[in-house]
Amino acid sequence: MPSRLRPTAATAQLAEPLASLQERLYAASTAGDRRRVLLVLQGMDTSGKGGTVKHVIGPFNPSGCRIRSFKAPTQEELGHPFLWRIRKALPVPGEIGIFDRSHYEDVLIARVRELVSRSQLNRRYAQINRFEQSLADDGVTLVKVFLHIGCEEQRRRLLERLDNPDKHWKFNLGDIDDRGLWPEYQHAYELALQRCSIDAAPWYVVPADRKWYRNWAISKLLLEHLEELDPRYPAAGFDVEESRGRLLRT
Repeated sequence: MPSRLRPTAATAQLAEPLASLQERLYAASTAGDRRRVLLVLQGMDTSGKGGTVKHVIGPFNPSGCRIRSFKAPTQEELGHPFLWRIRKALPVPGEIGIFDRSHYEDVLIARVRELVSRSQLNRRYAQINRFEQSLADDGVTLVKVFLHIGCEEQRRRLLERLDNPDKHWKFNLGDIDDRGLWPEYQHAYELALQRCSIDAAPWYVVPADRKWYRNWAISKLLLEHLEELDPRYPAAGFDVEESRGRLLRT
């Protein structure tokens, strides 16, 4: 981050180039460019998944974004393979998709809560790798971010929610239960990061104790990936000068 800029100013400085690249990506899709971006946000409760969506994605044109939050699967979803609901939420060409939690819940909470057998868990890691490789092969740029929050910082943020009546709706009693399983969750995340970090879809670990740094780091990651894609506005499929002349005559 440039040392001469305030933390929030450094993030704000990235908003305009990010919005410009998003527009170019969306525009390119109208000419057949199949590329799109999928930002996957994972982390313990209060790590800032929702805050990232608010502060990093805020400058984007909503028509070019697809935001999906994954909670406990419904009965219908439980009747399908675990990737079924994920496939339905994928961005289409030209879009930037944002997953607030994702298919990784099926190897995180499923492991900690022992919802499936270990053999089934092991198969899921391999399934995820094949799934993500297939997405990359089809033009999806995956940006997978683990928001790493400390145990004490999480306690502080949860207490803030309890102390503010306007934040009670964000508090979940299950968060206290999950804190009792903190080591198990950290181990589950460690395994997911180790076993599902392929060349086409590596993990990025972003420290999340400081919200300003979280926002800046993810904005920078998105900017770097979009710059690498370098989407271009499509050329006009019509005679520009002839159209100009017609318009001036009307």
